[in-house]
Amino acid sequence: MIERTQTHPFPERPGSRPGGAAPVSRPSRVLAALEVPALLAVPAAMVALAALGVSAAAGLTLAVALLALALLLASFEASRPALRQLMPTAVLAAVAAAGRVLFSPLPDVKPVSAIAIVAGAALGRRSGFVVGAMAALTSNLFFGQGPWTPWQMYAWGLVGYVGGLLAEHGALRRPAVLYGWGLVSGIVYGLVLNGYYVLGYVQPLTWPAVLAACAASLPLDVTHGLATCAFLAAIWLPWGRAIRRVVAKYEL
Repeated sequence: MIERTQTHPFPERPGSRPGGAAPVSRPSRVLAALEVPALLAVPAAMVALAALGVSAAAGLTLAVALLALALLLASFEASRPALRQLMPTAVLAAVAAAGRVLFSPLPDVKPVSAIAIVAGAALGRRSGFVVGAMAALTSNLFFGQGPWTPWQMYAWGLVGYVGGLLAEHGALRRPAVLYGWGLVSGIVYGLVLNGYYVLGYVQPLTWPAVLAACAASLPLDVTHGLATCAFLAAIWLPWGRAIRRVVAKYEL
């Protein structure tokens, strides 16, 4: 048992609901069932509208992304998290936003993805999504808000959500999966932002132009993923032990 605690800071969890929480309401169940389809609808809309050559693809995909954000945030709210659940989520989001600002001199070296993954593993996939999304929104008070903000919120929220899903199935107990998702998360984030860029600013929109844009950003995206792995290596165990104590003390 001691060895297991040292190697993996988060106990295996069957779901994202805190132990001993109130029964899940029907609206909460419906919203929970729509979470994954909503998240998948965003890249599906990007690919479909680009393939069809729809002129309003940028606006339509932005609307889909905003709806996905609204649904995931509504699902978090509908789960009726107690104040003791909200506090660590808000603190992790604030730390992630502050970390992004602190590392602003280093392009694509940001702790946001790592902290979102830790939040998803410790507090559940919805909290992981909220930490990633809110970190993007609040840190852009420093970097500047714009049409890119919903895409950053979606992308970093997705990173935390998937981290929570992997943790619920015990996959993050394996270092290969933990650091593999850390690396891939940088590429996923880059693909989402590349999609926003090519749909909104690349004219005429052709597949060679899309591939060229993705190839140009690939070194930056890989750097982002490697930085996420480095941050995970630094915070996974110590932060995990600290959050585990909070989770146990307040029965989250």
